Amino acid sequence: MKAIVVKDEAAGTAGMTLAERPEPEAAINDVLVEVHASGFTPGELTWPSTWTDRLGRDRTPSIPGHELAGVVSALGYGTTGLSVGQRVFGLTDWTRDGTLAERTAVEARNLAPLPGDVDFTVGASLPISGLTAWQGLFEHGRVQPGQSVLVHGAAGGVGSMVTQLAREAGAYVIGTGRAADRPTAIDFGAKEFVDLDNDRLEDVGGVDLVFDVIGGDIGTRSAGLVRAGGTLVTIAGPPAARPSDGLAIDFVVVSDRTQLNEVVQRVRDGRLRTVIGSVATLDDAVTAFNPTERVKGKTIIRVRQ
Repeated sequence: MKAIVVKDEAAGTAGMTLAERPEPEAAINDVLVEVHASGFTPGELTWPSTWTDRLGRDRTPSIPGHELAGVVSALGYGTTGLSVGQRVFGLTDWTRDGTLAERTAVEARNLAPLPGDVDFTVGASLPISGLTAWQGLFEHGRVQPGQSVLVHGAAGGVGSMVTQLAREAGAYVIGTGRAADRPTAIDFGAKEFVDLDNDRLEDVGGVDLVFDVIGGDIGTRSAGLVRAGGTLVTIAGPPAARPSDGLAIDFVVVSDRTQLNEVVQRVRDGRLRTVIGSVATLDDAVTAFNPTERVKGKTIIRVRQ
């Protein structure tokens, strides 16, 4: 089958190539999926799991990508809950070959049914951003109606999901980003916007929840904005600073069928929108992941037309 492969971390996305790889096999509790569309997060090329398996053994050249939408083509031994021919989407295992390929093997529990009225391209854009937003807000942040939520990168893939879900939950949302991101963040539901290049972050005052996707100095300064009893939630690694009278939680997103269903239902009824910047074919994936200009939104690879 055709797949995108990477041979070493140092080369980054520029080191991607289109190659022929062996067909994957569905193990116990797996399904084999014909991939119709795939998402990709450039940061995964820095993760140890991209280069080794669960036992720490080298598995290069690796097939990257962990988000997919496609059709189940085979079931592994003992697999239940899904059927051959079913449309699915979800988030694959971090430690084995991913979704930038014509076919991939996935644990069935990591997938959810993709409704027929949701395009595969949209389905592939949802798992990481949607699940990250859901888990950060509701599992770790325990957001409540009437609370104030500061969302860093409010116009980005994860931040836009956080902004929309927090608004729906009845929170008062303050978004951050570059000046050009202001209209998008407001459109997604932010009531205020902080231009991180020109505005003082500290002028925000106290908030109940900070959702940080940036880390570094922004994450450190954000800890001081959390009011007593509040929470700093981050996906940018262990926080360098913690709220003086609150919680600091860093987490790694996991797949969850129930949550995927919640996310896709909101897309179907118009409560949630995803940000897709460009769509390319598998043949053009390497070029798409090495753009000459900044692409606003997620790049999705349409493996099958």
